[in-house]
Amino acid sequence: MTRPTEPAGRRPPTRSVRRFDPFRPIDMLTSLWSATAMVPVNSGAAAAYRTLFLTIRRLVLGRRLTVRLDDGDLTMTVTGFESRLDARGLSVGQLNDVRLTADDVRWRSSTFGRATVVAHNVHMKPGAPPVLVAAPVELTLDVPAAVLDEMFRSAAPRFAGEVGPDGVARLRLARRPRLGHLEVAARVDGSTLWLTASRLTVGSRGWRLPARTPAYPIQLPELARGLVLTGITFAPGVVRLSGTVPQWRADLPRTRLEDILNQLSVTGVVLTVSRLGRLG
Repeated sequence: MTRPTEPAGRRPPTRSVRRFDPFRPIDMLTSLWSATAMVPVNSGAAAAYRTLFLTIRRLVLGRRLTVRLDDGDLTMTVTGFESRLDARGLSVGQLNDVRLTADDVRWRSSTFGRATVVAHNVHMKPGAPPVLVAAPVELTLDVPAAVLDEMFRSAAPRFAGEVGPDGVARLRLARRPRLGHLEVAARVDGSTLWLTASRLTVGSRGWRLPARTPAYPIQLPELARGLVLTGITFAPGVVRLSGTVPQWRADLPRTRLEDILNQLSVTGVVLTVSRLGRLG
């Protein structure tokens, strides 16, 4: 496939981010895939995969990206993209674990402080086309405490919620916040956050509440399809949600790789990635 060119007499609408050829690792891998039905075990394959990974890392690290998916737009600032690349593993298409971190994450109408994605056992399965597989994929999202307070106000207007600098979640009466507060523990069941009061404080006095105290449900923001919430913890100023995807797969023919690198190689472009793989 020939690389896209601009028509004569026209200037490109955006400028290149880096002065290097992002297609060189694709050329290397394509020659290997074309030679055999499988990625051969040799240093050439390892060098091609390493170069491709480092190329993508160079293009995304530190940038504010908007990714247009089938389910909506995902906007984030990429702050980390790492993997412990091993030459022997790379020679057979094995990238091991890949960690991506991002700040100021926005998904549809929801806002998150930080997100960490750890894709385990990332590897390329040879075929026509090759398939990129990760299993499982673990996700951690930091929801700002202000978002938690908004959820409380919509679900129970009488209460206001906060997560203090000590990482403890508290409920107060919205109209009389100085009267006292309830310390709460949390658990996740599907897309519902269940809060259980554990301690009542009024003024300077506090009482531990019985274990049978009823839990209160709060509906969580909508997350990507296929993501199963597995846990919740509180940290200073944030609610930390954990989730997992059992498996993620994506077909990666040369045309798709070229399209992704083309979009990443220029600034101010929304990265449009429809059908970015499948969950299972």
